[in-house]
Amino acid sequence: MDRNSVDWRGYIPALTTPFTADGEFDAEATRQLHRWVQSNGGHGFIVMGTQGEWFSMTTEEKHALMQIAGEQAGKLTVIAGCNAYTAREVLDNIEAARDAGLDGVLLTAPPYIMPTDEEIYQFYKEVSDNSVLPICVYNWPPGTHIDLSLPLLTRLADLDRVVAIKNSTPNLRHFMEVFFALKDKVRIFGIPMNDLGITLAQHHGADGTMGAGAILGRDQPDFFNAIWEGDTERARQMGRRDSAVMQDWFTSDLTGRFGSAQAIFKEALNQQGLPGGYPRRPILPLDEAGIAIVSNTLDKLGLRSG
Repeated sequence: MDRNSVDWRGYIPALTTPFTADGEFDAEATRQLHRWVQSNGGHGFIVMGTQGEWFSMTTEEKHALMQIAGEQAGKLTVIAGCNAYTAREVLDNIEAARDAGLDGVLLTAPPYIMPTDEEIYQFYKEVSDNSVLPICVYNWPPGTHIDLSLPLLTRLADLDRVVAIKNSTPNLRHFMEVFFALKDKVRIFGIPMNDLGITLAQHHGADGTMGAGAILGRDQPDFFNAIWEGDTERARQMGRRDSAVMQDWFTSDLTGRFGSAQAIFKEALNQQGLPGGYPRRPILPLDEAGIAIVSNTLDKLGLRSG
């Protein structure tokens, strides 16, 4: 397999997972959220990514979420975060994703333990050798405390089932080095929604962004639609709206300024009358100051309901 084995491109957001006030998985709100993303022209979506709070979900909840995603997907690309500490558990998640009819796998290095480069390579190799779905390697330094190097990512890109890299490094120079070194081998996601991203898409075949939250409706997929249609000025307009969210709510290392990212995105969905739901402990809802910051940004963008 390589980049040509899949057709993934555009804006593919990592969706939040709605929970009720008492922490239960909310299946109906999940269905509503997936339908909303689809109705707003999404090019696909990810379940159980970082924003999906996979780390606090039971195996049964993960499998139920994947089944809902498969039922709702239609023609959209749907990718499952199958993260775990062991390849065996990852492969169990991948089997469930395949059974649900999903298209691929998003996979970080095992978090917390900070494995060596060789341990990371062998982890991905064991998964690749046994996976029934194509794999997107997820470089997520804020969650794993490892920024996967270009030599390591080059080795991973050569694994049989690896078709893409979601490179969420805050180091722009590193992102660019990986992009130009590996873009002809695997799909590279993570381009910024600004003039740099427009240039990479227009002139260097950049595939898209696996962004977070999908809280701007059509704006984020329309950034890419405008690029593909040759409407650079409209792409800039959509990009400025996305940049407002990133600047107001997140630090330069892609972590939340005033709460956990999952809580921020859920609050933003709820304020628009959408099924964000509640975060699950240990993540807490935003305090009053955080809620006000979200409100101010949504008002600036003309998005808040009521």
